[in-house]
Amino acid sequence: MKAPGIRLRLTAWYSLILVLSLCLFGGGAYFAMKGSIRATVNAELRQRLEGVRQIIDEDAPHGPAALEDELREYADGLGQGGLVRVADAAGHAFYASRGLETAPENISGKKASLPFRIEINGEEFRVLRETIQVAGVPYDVTVGNSIKDFDRALARFRLTLYAAVPVFLLVAALGGYWISRSALAPVDEITKAARSIGAQDLARRLTVPRTGDELERLASTLNEMLARLDASFQRITQFTADASHELRTPVSVMRTSAELALRKPRSDSEYRESLSQILHESEKVSQLIEQLLLLARADASSASIPMQRIDVAVPLREACLQARPAAEAKQIAFRENLSSQACSVVGDAVSLERLFRILLDNAVKYTPSGGQVEVRLSAQDSFAIAEVRDTGIGIFPEDMPHIFDRFYRADRARTRESGGIGLGLAIGRWIAEAHHGEIRVESGPSQGSTFQARFPLSPE
Repeated sequence: MKAPGIRLRLTAWYSLILVLSLCLFGGGAYFAMKGSIRATVNAELRQRLEGVRQIIDEDAPHGPAALEDELREYADGLGQGGLVRVADAAGHAFYASRGLETAPENISGKKASLPFRIEINGEEFRVLRETIQVAGVPYDVTVGNSIKDFDRALARFRLTLYAAVPVFLLVAALGGYWISRSALAPVDEITKAARSIGAQDLARRLTVPRTGDELERLASTLNEMLARLDASFQRITQFTADASHELRTPVSVMRTSAELALRKPRSDSEYRESLSQILHESEKVSQLIEQLLLLARADASSASIPMQRIDVAVPLREACLQARPAAEAKQIAFRENLSSQACSVVGDAVSLERLFRILLDNAVKYTPSGGQVEVRLSAQDSFAIAEVRDTGIGIFPEDMPHIFDRFYRADRARTRESGGIGLGLAIGRWIAEAHHGEIRVESGPSQGSTFQARFPLSPE
């Protein structure tokens, strides 16, 4: 079953919240109105009770007849909805409105001096009964007021709520659906545009609405993601092409050597020469495959390096020991200036030695005879810093941003004959980053190069 769209869900939640809000508002308004009417009627009854008190105080000394006349006149002034009854302690009524000739019998249990609701002659009244003392004489006084009009007003208000709430809810739900549809229309456009972008046109970008809201941020974020995907796709494509190119050359050499060796009978020395060439190219292929696998595992975050506390000087000295013969063969002065202070880091000695060998091999390869390669190790600002300086051909400024790219070889400096397949520095950077470090480069054309590997020192 297909889940409802976000528009319907937003409308449903909006309608539900609106229903609850309207119910709370309508119920609160109804009970507030009812309480206000009751308070008004109670206050009016209190005023009438006080009016009766004043009449008794003024006219009771003139006799029952005078008191009755004044009470009748007062009751007539109240209209048909007003009730008055005044009796003595024995229950004899001086005056009683129609329906109150006798004291109401259905008020047992009512609190004294509190208004209550009662039905008289089929009509609802709000009544207040209280015993008052005038000149030391108790009088049983009852005043009442019809609440028929108030009940009608409450009933009309209640009917208005019953009728208005569904209509208002329907209008609001339709309006909410239209608003959500209008608000989400740009999302549909972004979705359609994103679906139309395939692997062959990752360079396309979504139109960013200049609204300054979440939609603009969404489109910008998707464009940034497309840019990252495009860059990754281009790297993968270039990586595949470069790897194929690098593998094609040694495989072609091996095939050609084998075909020539098998074309006609040859001497042992010729066979040995062909096999040596095939072995040499096989070693290149093996090295390339090993480096490609290492980088692939690094990209997949599956290449784990065992870490322990080591002294950086140990793998650096080992790398220098292996690089020195190549430097001496080219008549390059090779100098070591390693700090006597222990530079302990958390890392892997084999991986760090590989990193230093990469830097030293590059320094020796690109330094002409009579040049100099110097290795330094020091501890500065909580970092172990290993430097490899050479007086070689240097790196052009336009090549600097790419020297750590895979298979990258500058045309003027890095040729197939002069060195490598262009994966060494990429592997070196990965090793440095795996040790929470970095590699910095300073170089210029014909000014030599300085590669600096920095690793955070390990506390004692």
